[in-house]
Formats: sequence, C-alpha cells, structure tokens
Amino acid sequence: MNTNTILIFFTFSLFFSSSFGAVQDFCVADYSGPQGPAGYSCKNPAKVTVDDFVNHDLANKGNTTNIIKAAVTTAFDSQFPGVNGLGLSLARADLAPGGVIPFHTHPGGSEILIVIEGTLCAGFVSSTANTVYFKTLNKGDVMVFPQGLLHFQINSGRGEALFLAGFNSPNPGLQLTDFALFKNNLPTELVAATTFLDVAQIKKLKGVLGGTG
Repeated sequence: MNTNTILIFFTFSLFFSSSFGAVQDFCVADYSGPQGPAGYSCKNPAKVTVDDFVNHDLANKGNTTNIIKAAVTTAFDSQFPGVNGLGLSLARADLAPGGVIPFHTHPGGSEILIVIEGTLCAGFVSSTANTVYFKTLNKGDVMVFPQGLLHFQINSGRGEALFLAGFNSPNPGLQLTDFALFKNNLPTELVAATTFLDVAQIKKLKGVLGGTG
C-alpha cells in the first residue's frame, strides 16, 4: 500500500466516522440499562429532566465518626446521572481533627482539589524512582494528583477540614491501599510474604479493618 493510498484511506475514514457518527448533547445514565467500559447506557432523551443534571449530595457534611475520621461523598456517574459520558465528576471530603484519607489511587482519572476549610498535608508518589511530592495546603490552595498514582490527604490543622475534588472522568474509581491489603481474605502468610510486614501486625490490621485469613 503506497503513501497516497494510505492518505486517501485515512481521509475517507475520518469523513465517514464524522458523517455517520452519532452526535449527542449528553448521555444521562440509564441505571436500568446495561453498563459497559464506556459507562452507563443513555436514558431516552424524552425521559430526561433537569434533575438529572443537578446533585445536592455535596451540600451535606459526611459522617467522620469512623476509623479514619474522614468521609468522602462522591458525585460520580453512579450517583449523578448527568455526568455520565462527560469526562468529569466531583467529590467532597470532610476530615475531623486527625482525620486522614489513606494512601489510595484513582485508576480511571486524575484529581484536582481545592481546600475549602482547614489545613491539609497532601501528597503523591511518582511511579519513577518513587519520588514523593507533598505540601501543606491552606484554604484556597489547589493541588493536582496524576491518574493512577498513590496519594493521600491528612488534616494537619487543629479544626475540621473540608476539600472539594474534581476528576477528569465520570467514574475515576477508588482503591484504598490499606483496605486492599488488610480488608480481604488473603491468607496472612501471603500478605507477609508480599509486603515484608510482621505477621502479628498484619493480623492486627485485618482485625481492625475487617479482613480474614
């Protein structure tokens, strides 16, 4: 196949993909339909209402009476049908004094946060050389966390802390490292072998977080 043939093929591919591709203003999530890698199915536009594009959950403070003294309220596509397919979502995090959002990752999106109240110590670890980037953040400060990298937020002030987080995905996903390691039924011996942690400490953490094995 010569260069001219490749260019003609590429041009016509673009033409047909743009001419016959479905163009939609939005794809409000239809929770009764199937969900695939691209998100939820689209609700029939005739059944879409303005309420599909409004979410009130982030107005409410989360319950921080738990082991991490923090609460995260999400407005992802599973709670906010209007963001389905739009490549964005939001979350609210409330941290009591001493509260922490432990090391975690968002495999499906990058995060940007803005501190609304209080003081945070926040940071992430790069995948090259395990370089750590962390900073004390005060009200109005903004920080970004690249997609898939381990990161954390700690309430480093004396009062309560609140931040809002935006994501470049309607469902960025979430995996808390501590819970992934110790809130499961993986045998303690295997956890010890893969983490180099002491067996007694692993059993203690499994007991605290609800793991077995």
